[in-house]
Amino acid sequence: MAKKSKGNRVQVILECTEHKDSGLPGTSRYITVKNRKNTPARMELKKYNPILKRYTIHKEIK
Repeated sequence: MAKKSKGNRVQVILECTEHKDSGLPGTSRYITVKNRKNTPARMELKKYNPILKRYTIHKEIK
């Protein structure tokens, strides 16, 4: 899924953490780019979830 590149910048997928618990169909996912050298750990960002209609925490998935 993630894009392979020569440098330190890699494409990552962020998925909503609260959406699974809600029981509603569908998923909220975003694609972004991060620098592997500066942020080796998994990313966590607050993004808008259109299904829940509010901002929620989205974590990086593998």
